[in-house]
Amino acid sequence: MRLGVLGGTFDPIHFGHLLAAEAARERLRLNWVLFAPAAQPPHKQRQHVSPVAHRVAMVCLAIVDNLYFVLSTVDVDRPGPHYTLDTIRLIRQQYATGAEETYLIIGADSLTQLPTWHEPLQLIQLCRLAVVTRPHYPVDMDALERSLPGVAERVDWVEMPALDISSSDLQRRVREGRSIRYQTPDAVVRYITEHRLYHTNEAQ
Repeated sequence: MRLGVLGGTFDPIHFGHLLAAEAARERLRLNWVLFAPAAQPPHKQRQHVSPVAHRVAMVCLAIVDNLYFVLSTVDVDRPGPHYTLDTIRLIRQQYATGAEETYLIIGADSLTQLPTWHEPLQLIQLCRLAVVTRPHYPVDMDALERSLPGVAERVDWVEMPALDISSSDLQRRVREGRSIRYQTPDAVVRYITEHRLYHTNEAQ
């Protein structure tokens, strides 16, 4: 079994997340892609994040029609904040009998920030990195290799079409009363409307 792991706040989940997951699944022949919402990411402790229940519900709505996409509550079922390394360790424990390889799906921008993450060398020993390439976002692998020896051989590049969508932009559009249709699944749009998420600067 080959597992992909896509973590994030998913506040809200959008087509960029889904397309990255599908591109990685196809490129790396993954059996499943686990969507792992973060309870409270360490780098976002000072930011307003919507309640976990809302974010988990939106992920479920977004992935319900894809048999290869699975919700993982490994982060939200325990107190946080915690780190990606912890998440990967727990997922590997859960799937210890069947996981041939585990891939952490990240963007090229996250790859450049990897040296600042918690215990990055341990992380790349536990999993491979499925790095989704972004247009016009060069990665200096020589510099990265100097910071994290051996990282280059742990990277698998995943190409995906350009799709300039961000959760923060969707939040802003909702606050401004603008449409977010065709940027996230219709079921997620309806959920946001019904629960009045992002209508103010405060998390609901």
